[in-house]
Amino acid sequence: MKNIHMLITITRREDREEFIQYYTNHGIPVVYSTGAEGTARMKTLSRLGLEKTDKSLHFAVLPGNRTSDVLKGLTREMQIDLPDRGVALAIPLSSVGGARTLQFFMNDAELDEVEGEPMESAFELIIAVAAAGYTDIVMDAAREGGAGGGTVVHAKGTAAANAEKFFGMSLAEEKEMIFIVTSGKKKKDIMRSIMQKAGIDSEAHTLVFSLPVAATAGFRLLDADEADKQ
Repeated sequence: MKNIHMLITITRREDREEFIQYYTNHGIPVVYSTGAEGTARMKTLSRLGLEKTDKSLHFAVLPGNRTSDVLKGLTREMQIDLPDRGVALAIPLSSVGGARTLQFFMNDAELDEVEGEPMESAFELIIAVAAAGYTDIVMDAAREGGAGGGTVVHAKGTAAANAEKFFGMSLAEEKEMIFIVTSGKKKKDIMRSIMQKAGIDSEAHTLVFSLPVAATAGFRLLDADEADKQ
């Protein structure tokens, strides 16, 4: 598999078009965006100078040999590391469904041009999928494990009926996906706390997993140990 990343950018809702234009200008025309909400406590918002928690999530695929330049551009041109501006993280992809799909995401670039050296980061992306309305319970558990904040996307599940086979219970279709960026050494504590206090057997019925992060931008104001306060 080529070295390819899913770039996830979390920005202020009002900056959505500006960031999409940035990607377009840099030859990344395929961007998927959705509305989201921040979960940081007021103390965290005050510390970081944040006033609003309405967010946008942007998803784009780019070759690994371009990831570093795109992230640097987000810092230089978009000033993503300023308070309340946003954060970005690159997630390695293990496979893509066919050469035409890959060329679509790569803007028809030559496939031998997408190689790049693998990157390593001190961060992890935790994704918790919970029943709608239980974000606070999940985040309280996550904070007890060391998390600072997260970003919530409202979603709809399709496996409610299948859940009885594995968990012996029915699950509501309306879901909330909670994205938490954290330092690697905090990941286990955060996930363990979520599973113990808001896991599948709780009212929140939370499923939680994590993804490795290859590179980041927008965390300059935070120490690595505090990087989860997005």
